[in-house]
Amino acid sequence: MDLPSLLVILQGALCPSPDERKAAEQSLNQFQYAPQHLVRVLQIIVDNNCDMAVRQVASIHFKNFIAKNWSPHEPGVGRLAYEQRKISQTDKNMVRDNILVFVPQLPPLLRVQIGECLKTIIHADYPEQWPHLLDWVKHNLQDKQVYGALYVLRILARKYEFKSDEERTPVYHIVEETFPHLLNIYNRLVQIVKPSLDVAELIKFICKIFWSSIYLEIPKQLFDPNLFNAWMILFLNVLERPVPLEGQPVDLEIRKSWGWWKVKKWTIHILNRLYTRFGDLKLQNPENKAFAQMFQKNYAGKILECHLNLLNVICVGGYLPDRVINLILQYLTNSISKNAMYNLLQSRLDTLLFEIIFPLMCFNDTDQKLWDEDPHEYVRKGYDIIEDLYSPRTAAMDFVSELVRKRGKENLHKFIQFIVEIFKSYDEALVEYKPYRQKDGALLAVGALCDKLKQTEPYRSQLEHMLVQHVFPEFTSPFGHLRAKAAWVAGQYAHINFSDQNTFRKALHSVVSGMRDPELPVRIDSVFALRSFVEACRDLNEIRPILPQLLDEFFKLMNEVENEDLVFTLETIVDKFGEEMAPYALGLCKNLAAAFWRCMNTAEADDEVDDPGALAAVGCLRATSTILESVSRLPHIVVEIEPTLLPIMRRMLTSDGQEVFEEVLEIVSYITLFSPTISLEMWGLWSLMMEALADFAIDYFPNILVPLGNYLSRGTAHFLTCKEPDYQQSLWTMISSIMGDKNVEDNDIEPAPKLIQVVFQNCKGQVDQWVEPYLRITVERLRRAEKSYMKCLLMQVIADALFYNSALALGILQKLGVATEIFNLWFQMLQEVKKSGVRVNFKREHDKKVCCLGLTSLLALPAGHLPGEALGRIFRAILDLLVAYKDQIAEAAKEEEVEDDDDMDGFQTDDEEDDGDVSDKEMGVDTEDGDKADSIRLQKLAEQAKAFRPYDEDDDDSDDDYSDDEELQSPIDEVDPFVFFVDTVKSLQVSDPLRFQNLTQTLDFHCQALANGVAQHAEQRKAEIEKERMEKVAAGGS
Repeated sequence: MDLPSLLVILQGALCPSPDERKAAEQSLNQFQYAPQHLVRVLQIIVDNNCDMAVRQVASIHFKNFIAKNWSPHEPGVGRLAYEQRKISQTDKNMVRDNILVFVPQLPPLLRVQIGECLKTIIHADYPEQWPHLLDWVKHNLQDKQVYGALYVLRILARKYEFKSDEERTPVYHIVEETFPHLLNIYNRLVQIVKPSLDVAELIKFICKIFWSSIYLEIPKQLFDPNLFNAWMILFLNVLERPVPLEGQPVDLEIRKSWGWWKVKKWTIHILNRLYTRFGDLKLQNPENKAFAQMFQKNYAGKILECHLNLLNVICVGGYLPDRVINLILQYLTNSISKNAMYNLLQSRLDTLLFEIIFPLMCFNDTDQKLWDEDPHEYVRKGYDIIEDLYSPRTAAMDFVSELVRKRGKENLHKFIQFIVEIFKSYDEALVEYKPYRQKDGALLAVGALCDKLKQTEPYRSQLEHMLVQHVFPEFTSPFGHLRAKAAWVAGQYAHINFSDQNTFRKALHSVVSGMRDPELPVRIDSVFALRSFVEACRDLNEIRPILPQLLDEFFKLMNEVENEDLVFTLETIVDKFGEEMAPYALGLCKNLAAAFWRCMNTAEADDEVDDPGALAAVGCLRATSTILESVSRLPHIVVEIEPTLLPIMRRMLTSDGQEVFEEVLEIVSYITLFSPTISLEMWGLWSLMMEALADFAIDYFPNILVPLGNYLSRGTAHFLTCKEPDYQQSLWTMISSIMGDKNVEDNDIEPAPKLIQVVFQNCKGQVDQWVEPYLRITVERLRRAEKSYMKCLLMQVIADALFYNSALALGILQKLGVATEIFNLWFQMLQEVKKSGVRVNFKREHDKKVCCLGLTSLLALPAGHLPGEALGRIFRAILDLLVAYKDQIAEAAKEEEVEDDDDMDGFQTDDEEDDGDVSDKEMGVDTEDGDKADSIRLQKLAEQAKAFRPYDEDDDDSDDDYSDDEELQSPIDEVDPFVFFVDTVKSLQVSDPLRFQNLTQTLDFHCQALANGVAQHAEQRKAEIEKERMEKVAAGGS
């Protein structure tokens, strides 16, 4: 396509008519792979005579096309498609040769798009396909194309910012070739009198290039003291030099992004990074130690001095951007633990602490403006972890926390006295003169230091009095920010041991009242605090009467704001009250489902990775799972809830739900486990999970295993009889595809053999036609398996097949010509031990039991199926397994007893703990409720799918991993391996006495003794099983 025609199409893409716009886009798509297309688009972008809107459309098309096609390595792209999308080498050369020249000439609107293109090309082509790029940069650093050279060098350096080891090698060459020129340019720039913003832009580029080059590892060239000193002189010069007053924007939001403040920020970034790397001699490699000593001696103190001088402007009401304050305080916080640096800090510590740090902790005009004008944004910023990384207030709190933690002896009392004076002056002042904002800062300090105060006398014993005297009265403050802060501080101390339970009760009710406050931030902080009070509450009757109103307030708030902390509090209440939540369960799930859809819509509209709506959506699903777990013993309620959750499950089990896939699978797992029967609607999700596995969800295979296991074990009849869809065929297609794929590693296929086991165990006698295909794929994978845990797993599939139908399975192994190979490998694996005597394979109870059942099934086969010597070998292997299995069960029971005893020692309050740290134990005996909720949840899912737990080859203690399988739903649970073995041997004695006699005569004395012991234990087990059966009958009758 010629240039005029391309211009017409690009103009069409701007047309207001949707039809014309669509036609233009289709034309672009049709011709985009034609030779010279890319070059012509670039010509339009750089043509100053062209309409700017057309150039912008061209630049966006250019960027998107290069991102997709410059180096197309997408999975699933076939050879033909690749050739069609391939950009010719001639066009690539033309683009590379011309794009660099035009970068500095383009207006910012277009430069940002071309910059993205450059990034794509450099990441794909440098250095192999673009070896002369660095020469171009070096050449242009020496003449008037400095801006373009720095722009390109920044992209080039950034490519290696996070690279390590060999991948980082090109950085050294870049530094060698360009840093001398950068240093000269930087020197010239800092000597300019009254520099313009363009100078700031160039210095910022140099700083960013330096940052990318040193981020992970300092290039060896910079270890030269003279060269490093030259750079440090420049950085310290820029750090000390005041930012020009002329030209600073009045609007503070714009001012923080002003060029000269950006230069200051990047300079501090670099110095902080160097300090993090070389500020502590204990962390240094031997080869870096001398450099670190030089850095600390010559520069660390100077940087500290400069930082303190910069902060001084705060004392006189001067301006510093939030990010600059935050970075400086990070440096100061890191200096507290280092003696030499702390000594430098000490002389100015009081000024720093009381005139700079503390005011930063106080509520200010910016806070008030945001509170009044956009309370939702105020809440978002307050609970956003990313905001915390940039916040001066968070950095100030971190400084105080570190100061009292590392240097508490000389600073804690001094700081608390300061806070007490603020409390005192606040109490004594007339209402119109009370220092409300200082009181807010003092409350923030008290809350931030809660861990230290809870374990340090004399403060520890005065906490309750402090709360009653200075915190709780602010629940009724006329100022919303103080009501919010009172709720937050109360939550921080909810777990202390209140001497007067009425104090706890009043605080709890004040927090609950705060959920109805007219100010949104107060309501949110009250919900956050409520979580701590619910956890700490020893008498649930305090909350029980107001539970319905509480839940109403929750959902009013969830309709108003998307905040995952809201959902965490709801989860805590559900955990605490368990089955008592049954009357509210359906309503809760309906509200959570509605909130989930709102959050998802917000997240899709926002398209931000860390969007609070997306996080809150995850929280809604987690809370739903908690509710389902709480009503697990009330299946009729699960049936009522299911229709509300079905639309979420149907939509989110597709590629639309990748962000919440794991949480949705947990809900599917609970419903398929807890419902009386699995509904046809729930069966409809089977195909969605299979499609997801084939498309994007291989990483979620262990999670998908759980509901699939439930379908097979709890819906066996439907699985076997339904032909539309054919679930048996569907399962085979999925398993054979994954297990047969040579590119899929052992770790990723683990759930597949476990599913085969579930089929054999639950469908005994009903899937004969599938035994051969499943055994064939298992044997093929076994021959390729590298990890011992995978060999064990595949061998257990064979054991389950033998237990399913030993004659059929053995016949298939013989037909495949692998029987001897398989049994030799099996016996070899059974005998393999470490030096310590611990088994290498089949380490868990479940593994041993499955092997026992499979091998024992072979004993029942008629004489022609097995040679005599094989029978003896199998018999001895079973005896060894049974003895090991018995010992392991006994050991697990003993450990469980010890754990139970230990648990009884764990109930104490804050005041009883030696170190005063906050822990679950602080919650008194009610901690047990939370522990039970956690353990039930784990048992219901993690234990219910023994398949979920991966093998750990190096864990010698994992032998008893399966000692708590009471929750598992499998027919083999009812089969005792001792009884099964003895009954099988007795049947052999009756059906073939001569064969039995020949077998026993081949046993040595040791094996005969083991056999007698196993027989006695089998009788004991029969008696125990009968006793358990009678107790169940009696319990059922009552």
